[in-house]
Amino acid sequence: MIKIGASTKIEEISKKKKTSKKNKAERKPTPNIMQGTHRPEVVDAKVYKLKSAFVKNSVFITLSYVNDFNVIRPIEIFINSKDLTRAPEYVVLTRLVSAIFRRSNDPMFILEELQGIFDPNGGTYKEGKYYHSFYAEIADVIERFFFDVGVIDRPNANPVEDNGKIPKVIQAKEEGNSGNIEFRICKECNNRTLKTENGCDICMDPDCGYSKCDK
Repeated sequence: MIKIGASTKIEEISKKKKTSKKNKAERKPTPNIMQGTHRPEVVDAKVYKLKSAFVKNSVFITLSYVNDFNVIRPIEIFINSKDLTRAPEYVVLTRLVSAIFRRSNDPMFILEELQGIFDPNGGTYKEGKYYHSFYAEIADVIERFFFDVGVIDRPNANPVEDNGKIPKVIQAKEEGNSGNIEFRICKECNNRTLKTENGCDICMDPDCGYSKCDK
């Protein structure tokens, strides 16, 4: 014999299950907001050769793009080199940057992220420009690609300020320590004037005065 109270509880549980199934059936699927750009079978691409002081062998960077209704969009990047010891690193970088290209409406932020990576052994100058790391050089290649295919417009060759004067370009000072291993690149002033004394990193440039000590 089933008691009345027990029968009522069974009916309530049965109703809850039916309601739960109904809610699941009526629930709409969540739209995928990260669908990204569709990759056609054939794409246009440019290949850049990068010689870097941070890596042993030259690196070949292939960047491809598509034209979506007269809008140029980058779609993928490939990095190849004879140096197989860094192949896993290049694969990770390739997949991450390609994913950003396909899913982001504004891939420009990847340039700032890559340029902001510092090499623990210090940066280097190339053709009068200072690079914090190998990744910063990759960002420079990507930016050049953006200019070449029309993702972004090139800046004016001779920019003019509002008052009609050409702004002065401030170049890094030559400290004469390029061959001195005692000095490293200072992260504050970007000059090779950083020296370690008594456990403290001290910039010897009087105009900078950067100092950091290990606790």
